[in-house]
Amino acid sequence: MKYLITLIVLASFGCIIYGFNMDDSKQATAHKFIGGGTVGLFLVAMPLFLIKESRGKKMNDYMLTEENIRKMQGKSIKNTENQAIPKDKN
Repeated sequence: MKYLITLIVLASFGCIIYGFNMDDSKQATAHKFIGGGTVGLFLVAMPLFLIKESRGKKMNDYMLTEENIRKMQGKSIKNTENQAIPKDKN
């Protein structure tokens, strides 16, 4: 999978560079090469890379929740007076 993604990225960059270096007489073909390279890069290679890299990871670890912010700051979770856990009156 790694080599397939690398091949797609290199081919896409090659198409874009080739499109920019074509003669002005073949401008329509040059635009097709540039567009094809861009599509290959952003609509094929990038999603494949993201799927490969995110496999087996929990998305909650990367979300900015209040709990994760407190973990990053090194603070413990504190309950205020109005959030205190009520005690049983038995």
